[in-house]
Amino acid sequence: MFKDTVLSMLEKDEYYISRCVQLAKQGTFAAMPNPSVGAVVVYKNQIIGEGFTSAYGGAHAEVNAIGNVKNQALLKESTLYVSLEPCSHFGKTPPCCDLVIAKQIPRVVVGTIDPFAKVCGMGIQKMKEAGIEVVVGVLERACQESNVRFFAFHQKKRPYIILKWAESQEGYIAPLERAEQAPVWLSNTYAKQLVHQWRSEEMAFLVGTNTVLDDNPSLTTRTWYGKNPVRIYLDRTGQIDTSFAINQQQEPSICITANRALKTNAHTRYYYADFDKDLVQQICNLLYELQIMSVVIEGGSQTIQHFIQANLWDEARIFTSDVQLEEGIPAPQFEQKYPSKRYVLGNNELHILHAQ
Repeated sequence: MFKDTVLSMLEKDEYYISRCVQLAKQGTFAAMPNPSVGAVVVYKNQIIGEGFTSAYGGAHAEVNAIGNVKNQALLKESTLYVSLEPCSHFGKTPPCCDLVIAKQIPRVVVGTIDPFAKVCGMGIQKMKEAGIEVVVGVLERACQESNVRFFAFHQKKRPYIILKWAESQEGYIAPLERAEQAPVWLSNTYAKQLVHQWRSEEMAFLVGTNTVLDDNPSLTTRTWYGKNPVRIYLDRTGQIDTSFAINQQQEPSICITANRALKTNAHTRYYYADFDKDLVQQICNLLYELQIMSVVIEGGSQTIQHFIQANLWDEARIFTSDVQLEEGIPAPQFEQKYPSKRYVLGNNELHILHAQ
């Protein structure tokens, strides 16, 4: 890759960690609820092995990268670069730091410390105690951003929360009286397919009671290849039965309700909440307990607004259509402006906002 005199050690470290971040993106969604990590093995300025985290339950990035090195004897003179601290505990796989130590890799460069309580510096400490030179904090922010869902889950003790809606040119999400009008689609074909892609990528999608009653969504990936998300809906009293599409899929949906007469069955798993007290926080607590690392709040306007008012969101994805409605249900509103990016999808615009 480099001649020894071309770049400083720090510049080389940043170059290889940036490659780790690129690799990590290839496993992001399949790896959840694990983080997706990228790893690179370098011998005399040449990459001799690289890898990223396998689908959940499979090998971690370090194992894949080390396993891809054809001449294992070179590991004793190599540097391992990894975007996230190697794990130090037994989960579905053995500790990665034990493998690093066993292979006698003399130097390890870590992008960022793992926030998971069972790791959180212990992998680094274990390698140092084994005599390995460990460098920490190279392109740290980029490494954390590559696993925003994982960091939100472990640092904030809740899922990474994405708000999503489509609105008309005037800022309405739907007509006032749907029963008297033909269905009005604000999202075009490209936007609909993109949403189905998101459903294959995020762990869960959540909708409110009125959205189920009015729109009867299935929340599946019908126009995109990939797994369906966990489907979650709110139903305080128990109005939504098995005739609705959300309760007609192979995997049972999750209903958050106040009606304790409702019992889990083949179609629905019921969880109980007090709808009169901090409902949004209760939802976050429940999803954290269920190990759901990311959730998209897809509707309706009232449900999304509750998350905004509670300041419990990380990202907002807003489609703006050229469709005009004379009157309608107002879209959710923010009290302040947030950093955003704009994308054009035919006659739709997609605005992505970040809370921080």
